[in-house]
Amino acid sequence: MRPINEQTILITGATDGLGRALAAELAAEGATVLVHGRDDQRGKDTLEEIGGRASWYRADLSSLAEVRTLAEAVRADHPRLDVLVNNAGIGFASEDGRQESADGHELRFAVNYLSGYLLTRLLLPTLLASAPARIVNVSSLGQQPIDFDDVMITRGYSGTRAYRQSKLAQIMFTIDLAAELAGTGVTANALHPATFMPTKMVPSPISSLEEGVHATHRLVTDPALDDVSGRFFNGLDASRANDQAYDTNARARLHELSEHLTA
Repeated sequence: MRPINEQTILITGATDGLGRALAAELAAEGATVLVHGRDDQRGKDTLEEIGGRASWYRADLSSLAEVRTLAEAVRADHPRLDVLVNNAGIGFASEDGRQESADGHELRFAVNYLSGYLLTRLLLPTLLASAPARIVNVSSLGQQPIDFDDVMITRGYSGTRAYRQSKLAQIMFTIDLAAELAGTGVTANALHPATFMPTKMVPSPISSLEEGVHATHRLVTDPALDDVSGRFFNGLDASRANDQAYDTNARARLHELSEHLTA
């Protein structure tokens, strides 16, 4: 990878929690940081806080049209992209019941997985042209196999199940993407940053935000990981995801579904 002060890094969900803290650290190290979020005021506040060479991109990732607009804006502004961090997401609280995205998809699947899938696909030519480059998917240890007969969980809905399914989908995509990109200089890895960090998703944290930032920052910058791809990390340690992540047939079904839903 290039020196950090020569890198351009896009972080989704960067106006809060892990994304914001990671953006601040990378900006302080001299990177050009592209800050994504949904609210212009929060974006302005984030840019003022982190300083450096940072810029703001607003998009609601529950809309695939806005994901496309985000990708177009990033491509237009930056001919090179060294790192994409798919961090934006919705937690597992289910008191609001089942919700749908602007495109009619189950909301957590849409925001936590499908938006990152589409954004990555749209920005892949820029990442390839910038190689070496990295894709980092912020996932979770909370994983549950996808029921391909009811991916959108129209029966027996649970916010926890929806969250866990979406996070496993991220890892399945990461493994397939790494195989697709082998030899190109672009790597793809996923991680569980830390357990129950103090973010808006977590009412009772048991680990520090700094732990999560450190683990994610390592996947973004560590030279020792230049040739590491298709892995799932629990914090700083290589780990194993749910068994379905290593099922080639399940990954093929997810790929086909993802292409259909984002076509």
